[in-house]
Formats: sequence, structure tokens, C-alpha cells
Amino acid sequence: MTTIFHRAPRASLPVAVAGDGIEIIDADGKRYIDASGGAAVSCLGHSDQRVIDAIKRQVQQLPYAHTSFFTTAVAEELAERLAETSPAGLDHVYFASGGSEAIEGALKLARQYFVEKGEPERRHFIARRQSYHGNTLGALAIGGNAWRRELFLPLLIEAHHVSPCYAYREQRSDETEQAYAQRLADELESKILELGAESVAAFVAETVVGATAGAVPPVREYFRKIRAVCDKYGVLLILDEIMSGMGRTGHLFACEEDGVAPDLLTIAKGLGAGYQPIGATLVSDEIYRTIVAGSGFFQHGHTYIGHATACAAALEVQRVIAADNLLANVVARGEQLRASLRARFADHLHVGDIRGRGLFVGVELVQHREKKTPFSPDLKLHALIKREAMQRGLMVYPMGGTVDGQHGDHVLLAPPFICTDRQIETIVERLGDAVDGALRSLDAL
Repeated sequence: MTTIFHRAPRASLPVAVAGDGIEIIDADGKRYIDASGGAAVSCLGHSDQRVIDAIKRQVQQLPYAHTSFFTTAVAEELAERLAETSPAGLDHVYFASGGSEAIEGALKLARQYFVEKGEPERRHFIARRQSYHGNTLGALAIGGNAWRRELFLPLLIEAHHVSPCYAYREQRSDETEQAYAQRLADELESKILELGAESVAAFVAETVVGATAGAVPPVREYFRKIRAVCDKYGVLLILDEIMSGMGRTGHLFACEEDGVAPDLLTIAKGLGAGYQPIGATLVSDEIYRTIVAGSGFFQHGHTYIGHATACAAALEVQRVIAADNLLANVVARGEQLRASLRARFADHLHVGDIRGRGLFVGVELVQHREKKTPFSPDLKLHALIKREAMQRGLMVYPMGGTVDGQHGDHVLLAPPFICTDRQIETIVERLGDAVDGALRSLDAL
């Protein structure tokens, strides 16, 4: 028995006792390849001694100092590094303890910016269906994950949603990528005009959609067109790279591949690689200077923002990624992973789409490949795949509700940046066996 209130209290979980490279070891000595990085977190695996030593040094020197009294050298250095490497114009960093906090900070910054600027009527946030931005009430409100939102709808602030950029499901067969991107940009523009352009604060989107739909990348030109619409109406663009950022796609910031820079950008997960909890909101100079010249105070805060030990861990993670040239490995192993998955599932009736960027890959399951018909949600295929994968010593991140919040199943893969070519092949082999095992169990019902 446990006194922990676990996410799923009825489930019986193995006890993790050690980490070794890309593997987690349980109390029985069984090893699990972490092919999802937990939840796209553990980009350096579970035993990088350089990061561990950096944490030890910081704890011995100064574990924590509250930011209403002090700044710290390590937080300043991390912020400087992030500002130097971020997309153009994002010159300031607001630290948080994780992704949900980073999104809350972005929403509040957007609102306060317009109040300080003399446009207090700007209050509406627009996001996309089949998105996820966090589990605090503000983040949940703008998110488009129907299942996560449903229970708490009476508590959520008003938010508005437009179509996702989900080419596999929603791009018409007679439609080019450019035409599809333009259609989505036109939809956003229509929503802004419907709400009243002077009342819209920001558009929020995951650069590459994460857990809700399974590593869905945007089509070419999508974000350029979205950026143009936002600029036309003075609407801020907030990009959520909590999952897809910090090297996961092969770029330190995923939006670099799309050739756009947002006004606010949120990061977490891979920022600290799981060695410490940390997130951040990157802020444009325009927003920062407006608030500094106005009230001079951001009306927001959490106890552990800028936590010195967390910043030390994140700073060392960034150093390791650069020193070991891991972004190049992300690109190479990502190409290998997608190619190997396509080879393994080439003739598979129930694998509809394999997609993603870098080591951020989604596999969507369907009843029939040609028709793209999802399995019944009552079957919980995604849960069966997770069970089969764990039995085979493989951690993956499956989800249901891929298509509309209720129907559809996918598996998200986000292995550590340190993966070798042999480990990628093992991941594909075990996942293939897990998918087939789950489908056999459905046939036996």
C-alpha cells in the first residue's frame, strides 16, 4: 500500500531505483529503455555525471535564495545564455518551475503588457483545438485538449479555439501545403475579427504539437502566415515549446526551422533534462520595456522562480548539449528513427501516420490505413500499447483522443539526445512488438 496520491491510484507501479544512460532500472533489476524521455523531459538520459556534479556544487555553495531579495550568478548566466541563443528579439527570461507555470507567466505578461500600453480592452486569447499547454487553470483554459478540460470547464476563463495544423487529418487531398496554411491563417483572421481585433491579446500555439496529438509538425509557411496575421492586428504570438524546444527537434528552439520569432516563448522539460524542475518564459524586448517604463513591476510570481540549484542544472545541460554536439545527433538519430519506423510498419494495416521532427516522433494508429478510421475509444488501444511496451522494457508515451479529444490513438516517442543507432533500432523493434501484442489482445476480446 502507498500513501502517495498517485495520478492513477488504482494502478500498481514499479519502483524506479536507478538510472543508467537512457535506461531506468526498477527495484527488481529490470531495465526499461526510456524512449519517451518520461514526457519528453530526459534529453540527457538519467546519469550524466557533469550535470549531477554541477547540482552538487551549487547546493554546497547556495541551494536557494528568494528572488524578492537576491539574484544569483548562476541564474543570470543561464538567462544570458538563453537570450543569446533564442530567436531574434527574445532578450529577457522569466524563470518558472515548469511548463504550466511558464504558460501562466506568458498569459499574464501578455495581459499586463496591453494594460501598461493603454489597451486594457485586449483580453481574449485564441489557441487551437487538440493542443495542450498545461494543467493549471489558466493553461488548461487556453488548451484544446477536450478530455483534460471537460471536468473543469465551469472553472476556466473564456478562451477561443481554431483549427490545428494537422495535415494528416485536415489537409484536403486537392490542397497544397501553402493553400492549407493560408486557409488556417484565414481562419485565425476571421476569429480575430469575430471577437473584435481591438479585444484580442494573443494567439497561442505549440510549435510542434506534443502529447495531445502526437508530434504533429506544422506545414511549411504555416507560422509565417500566422505571424503575419498577428502582426496585422497587433496580436501577440505566444509559442509553446515546452515539449518541442531545447533541442528536441534538432534546433535549440523549434521555431527556428519555421523562420519565425514569437513575442513570448515558453520552455521547460528539456531545459533541465529532469535533473531539476525548471521552466522559463522568453520575453520580447518590447514587452519588457513597456512594463519597465510603466509600473516597473510584473504582477506575478512563484516561490521557486530562479531557483539557484535548478538554474545550475539547466545551465550545465545546455553546456553538455553544445559540448557534445548533441543537436547533430538529434537530427541523425531522428531521421533514423522515422525511417526505421516506416520500414517496420510499411505494410501495417493499423499504422496510419509516422511524423515529427528530430527525436520528437508520433505514430498514429488506425483501424484501416486507407480510410484513417480511428479505433473505438472503448478499446483503449493506447493503454494496451503502453502495457505491452513496459512488459518488453520500453517506455513510450501513448495517448487517446488524438483526433478530436475522444477518438484516436497515438504513441509519442522522445528518446534522449544521447541515443545510439543501435538503441534506436532496439526501440523500433520493441515498439513494433508492443503494437502487435496490443492488437492481438484486441483480437482475443
